[in-house]
Amino acid sequence: MSGVSNLVKPLNVLVACEYSGRVREAFRAHGHNALSVDLLPTEVPGRHFEGDVFQFFASSSIQWDLLIAHPPCTDLAVSGARHFAAKIADGRQQAALEFVRRLMALPIPMKAIENPVSVISSHIRKPDQIIQPWMFGHGEVKATCLWLQGLPPLVPTAVVEGRSPVVHRMPPGPDRWKNRSRTYLGVASAMASQWGAL
Repeated sequence: MSGVSNLVKPLNVLVACEYSGRVREAFRAHGHNALSVDLLPTEVPGRHFEGDVFQFFASSSIQWDLLIAHPPCTDLAVSGARHFAAKIADGRQQAALEFVRRLMALPIPMKAIENPVSVISSHIRKPDQIIQPWMFGHGEVKATCLWLQGLPPLVPTAVVEGRSPVVHRMPPGPDRWKNRSRTYLGVASAMASQWGAL
């Protein structure tokens, strides 16, 4: 880890539902004690717990300062609205919403829950901010909602040209959902530099 400013206390940052390691490593690059948790192994070697986030939290002795969570959007995103009837009928959507509620209820003072445009807005509450990759150096469109607690909205760091829907045009395949779900590096960096300085 690179050194954090003497004026900024290193934070204990729990990054939930992240296999890519991008947000975790962005905070560690700023000198913070960041750890990711996901059911999948991490793509980038580092501090990662492979398993259930709630079991990990219950067993951890660390006093977490900041939670950044990326709950699975498969049963929540409005892009899959044509499947909602089936997901409501068999309980998948309700289970996904309950997962989000449990994340929001964790006793951590600062929280950011990240998801695409989804039914979280209508069933729990509206997001505090909607960001786009092109606000943070990536010339693409992908509306991403942030539900914040104890955190200010992110300030754009590098507004660039380009409004290409790259993630929406990815070809079908077994890893499409993984490729679509990775946090953009510019967004991860903004989270670490802005929220890590609080």
